[in-house]
Amino acid sequence: MSVTPMSEYPGTTLKNVNKMIHPHTYIHPNAKLATNVKIDPFTVIHQNVEIGEGTWIGSNVTIMEGARIGKNCRIFPGAVISAMPQDLKFEGEETLTEIGDNTTIREFVTIHRGTKDRWKTKVGKNCMIMAYSHVAHDCIIGNNVILSNNSQVAGHVILGDWAILGGMCAVHQFTKVGQHAFVSGGSLVGKDIPPYIKAGRQPLSYAGVNSVGLKRRGFTIDKINHILDIYRVIYNKGFNTSQALEYLEEEFSASDERDEIVTFIRESGRGIIKRYSKNSVDEDIAD
Repeated sequence: MSVTPMSEYPGTTLKNVNKMIHPHTYIHPNAKLATNVKIDPFTVIHQNVEIGEGTWIGSNVTIMEGARIGKNCRIFPGAVISAMPQDLKFEGEETLTEIGDNTTIREFVTIHRGTKDRWKTKVGKNCMIMAYSHVAHDCIIGNNVILSNNSQVAGHVILGDWAILGGMCAVHQFTKVGQHAFVSGGSLVGKDIPPYIKAGRQPLSYAGVNSVGLKRRGFTIDKINHILDIYRVIYNKGFNTSQALEYLEEEFSASDERDEIVTFIRESGRGIIKRYSKNSVDEDIAD
């Protein structure tokens, strides 16, 4: 990333250095900005910040210590990037917030930097974080992820590549959402959501394979059917989780999709969502 600390321009004004930066913007002298970053008025850039080429930052944005923002990002008015985590265990350690290239962050989004757990919060490339969403400390968000309006993602969450959260989702801390998963709007995510599936209803449940999304991303019909067969074993055959995984490893030929699904479920810390039934009860909500 080609960046230049503002301290290398003694005796000059920001307007002289970069005509794309509005004179009513404050930039700390130690911040590092590429030469073609565009910043609108009343935005504040703190120290220990790096911003890549072609990025646009709207008005009234606050970018705090530890932000590393990639190329060609768009950050809309009112967003706050890399604020201190809302974690009582945080002791002021120097941590980061990383935003990948070509990511769009809409109005009033808040993204907090990491703690000693992972030392950073990371948002991947080509993501869309829609208005009023929150990404807490130590989250790892993959590439091409969409967080629809008012998504609330607690600390230590992992969202895989191409995952989509519908509007007003609330994701419990330490939860994982697999790649290519789609989560229905308004969902309370308290269990892990395996890759390639749709999750919906209340309590949140398996709602089939995300075949529409997979087709859009170039998955063949054979691969989608293979994934469907895997989830039929997990959710339809009456096995418990351990039995289903053993069956898949014994009876299904190795494939990237099979191995990814099996590994995700084996490593799940909170357990995976179940199939919906009329007798379903949300175990995480007290009566």
